[in-house]
Amino acid sequence: MASAVTSFPHDVDEWSPKPAAPGIICPRPDCTMDCWDVVYSPLWMVSTVLLALLVRLQRRGGWDPRSCHTQLRGKTAIVTGANSGIGKSIAMDFAGRGARVLLACRSVSRGAAAAEDIKAKTGNSDVHVRQVDLSSLDSVGELAQKILKEEKALHILVNNAAVSDLMKTSAPARIVTLSSVNHKKGEVDFSHFHGENLTHRLDRVYNHTKLHNIICTNELARRLQGTGVTANSVHPGVVMTGMMRHYPFRIRCLFNLIGQLFFKSAEEGAVSAIYCAVSEEAEGVTGKYFDSDCSLVLPAPLARDPALAAKDFDICQRLTSRL
Repeated sequence: MASAVTSFPHDVDEWSPKPAAPGIICPRPDCTMDCWDVVYSPLWMVSTVLLALLVRLQRRGGWDPRSCHTQLRGKTAIVTGANSGIGKSIAMDFAGRGARVLLACRSVSRGAAAAEDIKAKTGNSDVHVRQVDLSSLDSVGELAQKILKEEKALHILVNNAAVSDLMKTSAPARIVTLSSVNHKKGEVDFSHFHGENLTHRLDRVYNHTKLHNIICTNELARRLQGTGVTANSVHPGVVMTGMMRHYPFRIRCLFNLIGQLFFKSAEEGAVSAIYCAVSEEAEGVTGKYFDSDCSLVLPAPLARDPALAAKDFDICQRLTSRL
């Protein structure tokens, strides 16, 4: 076809055609409706709206935290990164169930603001901030020691470590680690632990980290067998959170453009972690990986290698032995 524009003689109702959509070719030379007519037709618009509604309904999955009546009164939970996004939504849910909730945050001021918001919305005043910089092993160690000294028990741990001894004495207890479906793109190279052979391009380091999250969680689950403490990892889904501020401007624009329709909110992204932490269905389940719809799925083959998991865990334990 020589042209992407179909036109009529100008003596037919003096109709002047609109240009066809870029990259779209009309199906035949005698086509009497150009592509923009299709896009702007009522049927197209209604179909688009229905598709959008269907996508939004499917984002939540089959399990709704509001339908789970598990209460956490008398229980203590720690949630890291809880001043915003998924972490805050998880903490909000725990507080609403009556738990004593500790928000482990790098910024005390932002953590305090989140704590006040959680208190106001849940009516639970037993919400507290604990300062920690997860990029510093010294800071993590200080928090762990503080928790061991101050808390009598710890029943739920979301995305934290080094206090499992306290959890053993508090059993039954649950550890939940937030990972990502991106772990399937990750690689295991133990030189990465020393900052070597890393490619800082888009999500490469993130992917490796999320793979190690699952590997170590599975090995932790194996080592905790018989203690009454479970450990599972979850994929929260593709979530609209402040994390995107670290991406290039063009990626952020694209993410924000399509995110409102297809991506989860922070509240929706928190569901799979809440499911592992409080649901009756997940009671006693350990060493598993849950998808964003709360279903059990198999992680990548590397994450299912028990010998690799034991080695990975031992190396991490040696590197963090000063804790």
